[in-house]
Amino acid sequence: MMNGISFKNPEFFYLFLLLVPMITWYIWRQKKAGASIQFSSDMGFAKIPKSWKYYLRHSVFVLVLGSLSMLIAALARPQSSNNWQNVTTEGIDIVIALDISSSMLAMDFQPNRLEAAKDVATQFIAGRTNDKIGLVVFSGESFTQCPLTTDHATVINLFRNIESGMIEDGTAIGNGLATAVSRLKESNAISKVIILLTDGENNRGEIAPVTAAELAKTFGIRVYTVGVGTIGTAPYPMQTPFGVQVRDVEVKIDEGTLQKIASTTDGEYFRATNNNKLAEIYKEIDKLEKSKIDVKEFSKKEEEYLKYAMSGALFLLLALFLKTTIFRNIP
Repeated sequence: MMNGISFKNPEFFYLFLLLVPMITWYIWRQKKAGASIQFSSDMGFAKIPKSWKYYLRHSVFVLVLGSLSMLIAALARPQSSNNWQNVTTEGIDIVIALDISSSMLAMDFQPNRLEAAKDVATQFIAGRTNDKIGLVVFSGESFTQCPLTTDHATVINLFRNIESGMIEDGTAIGNGLATAVSRLKESNAISKVIILLTDGENNRGEIAPVTAAELAKTFGIRVYTVGVGTIGTAPYPMQTPFGVQVRDVEVKIDEGTLQKIASTTDGEYFRATNNNKLAEIYKEIDKLEKSKIDVKEFSKKEEEYLKYAMSGALFLLLALFLKTTIFRNIP
């Protein structure tokens, strides 16, 4: 790269070697061009003033060399690359494990727990521009909705498409956590974090939550658990013979298990009782220790050969013009 310009085919620069014999031949020809006449002394000629043509007599050859040089540079395919750079930034690898069981439709959050969790999480993702983020969802079973990526627009779109009922109902906290661990275990980041959000008790799945927590600890993953739900009862839309009716249902969150998961992995447990509290929790998590990752910023390379080719053609035309007009009688 030279002054913001890189060359796609630099091997064409070897053509500059052809200019050496050209220059040698030109110098030899200039020495042989004049007629040889003997004088007893050249003192009289020394007083004759030299015209401007004498001083510019080599300009045609210089323009030809310049033309060839520009054409060789054009063949090497110059490309602008001013916007390419490697930037070392701060970031962590984060997987959000979200409970999408039917109880997340409770309306103690506005408009309900699931939509509130999605809204706050998308704001969190949008604010962490340099982090790799993945998404796992779970209810009666679990699966990876999005693997770790820095393409946050894709993560946010997938987040917004999440709905309760996508998979079998239930609350398999252990399976959800284990799936999130599997997405992070191969990560080379110094800081690896899982944000696990649920509103219930583990009642499904073949992996116990504490066992999954031990697995996370083995791979150096910190788990921040979030219990979602108000204290006491919460309004919940229930299907009845008379249609959907909202009834108050007791809020049951296994805080003991969530605290155990957090303490095992050196994380922290939070309790969100409303939208504002949930937003505050994500802000707290946003202050986590960060590890360094390399982010390469790209911009589209632009071809610059045309300006070199046009300059070469212009030099050649100018040389031909001078040779056939002003310097036509000069060898």
